[in-house]
Parts: sequence; structure tokens; C-alpha cells
Amino acid sequence: MAAVLNALAAYAPLIYILLALWAFLTLRKLWGHRRERNDSVFGLEKEFSQKRINQSIAVLVIIVILAVTELVFEAFLAPSMSASLLLGTPTVQSLTVPTNTLSPQMATRMAGTPLPTIPPGAVGCILGQIMITSPSPGQTISGQVDVIGTADIPNLGFYKYEVALQGTELWSTILAGRKAKNDEKLGAWDVTNLAPGDYLLRLVVTDNQGQALPTCTIPVRVTGE
Repeated sequence: MAAVLNALAAYAPLIYILLALWAFLTLRKLWGHRRERNDSVFGLEKEFSQKRINQSIAVLVIIVILAVTELVFEAFLAPSMSASLLLGTPTVQSLTVPTNTLSPQMATRMAGTPLPTIPPGAVGCILGQIMITSPSPGQTISGQVDVIGTADIPNLGFYKYEVALQGTELWSTILAGRKAKNDEKLGAWDVTNLAPGDYLLRLVVTDNQGQALPTCTIPVRVTGE
């Protein structure tokens, strides 16, 4: 099912073109059948022409239904299903309690090491659990981009990262996964099909009970270069 939805979303422009061509040819036939009916002299000829007109109208209705169905698949079902189907059978991971203590040397070394912080501009991120490391907040990006970050929570179900134009809530899923990541590549992001402008990139992490945690959101700027 997910493969079908992904195909419908990926080939949406081609599907719309084919439906538009089909509609154009059907309208031409409809116009021709109307002329035949108007030019008919006998009642039987008019009846045949009217049947052809009705058939053409039925085909147009089918084309409209297909176009609306494709729009629903592309805009709503494909983004949500691509990630939700990754949610597998819930598993319970046991929590481990550290038993070792730091040596004085290690404690001294760590005391001089600056702690990692959440970069300015990132919203809702949790250090060590839900983070987008790259691209950085406010970064200008183009072409193929590697999304690097952390999706590592107890009882992880899956993660996904999404994009939306700033000022809107129309989020589109880019990619999803269910393997824990710790400051690693979450996946790739091809921005060549996006119009230049300011966007929001967010990381959504869900546990294996279907409960979504706070999202990590950063602003980015896409250029046409």
C-alpha cells in the first residue's frame, strides 16, 4: 500500500497531464456528438447521438473523480502513510542504570569540556534525544542535503523529518526511519524541486506506543542555485 501511495505522489504531474489529455479528447467527442444530434433528422439517429453524449459525460465524471482521488493521495495520504506504516509491533526496552562511577581523572577532563547546547533558532529540541545537527538553523541550502541529527529515545517507534513553508502548517514528510540515530545521518533531502524561500524543517520522533514527542524545528533558506 505504501509503495502505491509513493508512486501516486511521485508521478502526480504525469498523472494530471494524462487525465487532462483524456478530458480534452473526451470533450472533443462530446462536442462532435452534440453536433451529430443537432444535425440528425430521424429520431433513431438522435437517440444514438444522445447515448454517445451520455457516455462522454460519464467518462468526464470518472476523470474528475480520478483527479480528486489523486489529489487526496498526493496531499494527505502519501505523507502520513509513508511514516505511519513504519510503526511496528511495540517492544519494551529495559532501562539500564549505570553502576560505574567516574574516576577523578575522567571527572577532571570532563570538567574542562564544554557541554553541548541547543543552537539558537532551534525550537523544541532535546539534547541527546531529538536534535537536528545539520543543516543548522538559518542555513542556506540547495541541491542534495544530508540531514544529520539525533532520534534516540527509550522505546523508539519511528522518526520522520518534514518540511513546510514558513508561515504555513502544510507539512510534507521527506523521509522516515525506525532505527535509533545519535548525531548520525537521518537521511537525504533533495530541495531542487522547492521554490526558493524560507522553510521550516522539523524532526518528529514517536515511541512504539504511537505517542509523538515534542518536535525539533529549525528554519532554513532554500536557494535556486
